Amino acid sequence: MALVYDATLEPSKKQLVEGWLPSQPWATGRSLGSKVGEYRFDDPDGEVGVETIVWALDDGSLVQTPLTYRARPLDESEAFLIGTSEHSVLGTRYVYDGCGDPVWAETLTTAILTGGTQAQMYLEQDGERVVVPPRMQVKGSGAAPFAHSLTPLDSVSTDADVTVVRSAGLEIRLPRVVGTPVSGEATLQWLDREGLTLAAVHRAS
Repeated sequence: MALVYDATLEPSKKQLVEGWLPSQPWATGRSLGSKVGEYRFDDPDGEVGVETIVWALDDGSLVQTPLTYRARPLDESEAFLIGTSEHSVLGTRYVYDGCGDPVWAETLTTAILTGGTQAQMYLEQDGERVVVPPRMQVKGSGAAPFAHSLTPLDSVSTDADVTVVRSAGLEIRLPRVVGTPVSGEATLQWLDREGLTLAAVHRAS
């Protein structure tokens, strides 16, 4: 279950991503347009917000930005800090590129390898929880248990439009531009878009 609040963020997620995007090689010369959809995973410890947002760009392509939201800075991860934002309910949130956050890596890998789906989102409104219908449906293609820690991450690198995260003998391959081919033994698929691959996990060579 992913709980969201009827709250304001200053600056907004879009403003944070707009300021960060020009520094990313896979977004050179592109401008951020509207949000297409998003999906969330649950942090088992309930401490970190984990969300991936898919955006349309001005050239018609789609990009995905995995984000994590933390109440405190993540140690030794300054290179992945997108910025801070003031949440009207939760206070200061440290917003990271999820590819540099072990909680994102673990929740995504678990979903892919176990055949999991995104978390059901609820809105906290006037003391009650209201179901938020998903704008994206994702599902992993695996069917085996997975309960390994990916903390710390071993490395994060980007080659063209694909970011590769390595930890615990696994590689997560995330196409920043949706539709970029990736390889892997198991894939997380965006079922609303005829099974486009959003990420792949396989054993590191």
